[in-house]
Amino acid sequence: MTTAKRDTYTPETLLSVAVRVFNERGYDGTSMEHLSKAAGISKSSIYHHVSGKEELLRRAVSRALDGLFGILDEEHAREGSAAERLEHVVRRMVEVLLAELPYVTLLLRVRGNTGTERWALERRREFDHRVAALMKAAAAEGDVRGDVEPRLATRLVFGMINSIVEWYRPDGRGAGAREVADAVARLVFGGLRGDRTA
Repeated sequence: MTTAKRDTYTPETLLSVAVRVFNERGYDGTSMEHLSKAAGISKSSIYHHVSGKEELLRRAVSRALDGLFGILDEEHAREGSAAERLEHVVRRMVEVLLAELPYVTLLLRVRGNTGTERWALERRREFDHRVAALMKAAAAEGDVRGDVEPRLATRLVFGMINSIVEWYRPDGRGAGAREVADAVARLVFGGLRGDRTA
């Protein structure tokens, strides 16, 4: 492993290392000693950049959450029919997950053991509720099936999308982000539009 030079280390590169270690060892199983060894810098050098590992966690999950909430502010998520907006959100969720894979992976693994984790879980619930409201609106407009409760349908869609973190590896040999987003959208909306009985 190449040791980073102290004078070239930045908060961003430190965050990248921390996210990798958190994902490998679990947040609770990671010490500042683990982070300093992985980064190749002293613990005091880490404290020069951040107050501790919880600040690194907050920065990491904030990056993932900012990406997800940013989707809801995009033009295609705000204009058009509810079904069109929902499809845009679903596609973009996949794209954000793949673009920010280590950060979203970490977000999906927080369990609520710290103040930062509880904050992240509450933000995730807020995002889930907003997407569920879009699902409900699409069902009310008759564009998606109405025989599955919208919150349940939303959870199932999120389950499909979130499972991507377990198998996707951006090695250049598998499917690209667009291909994965297209496949998810086809599967989700093929099912959601299949039988629209109320």
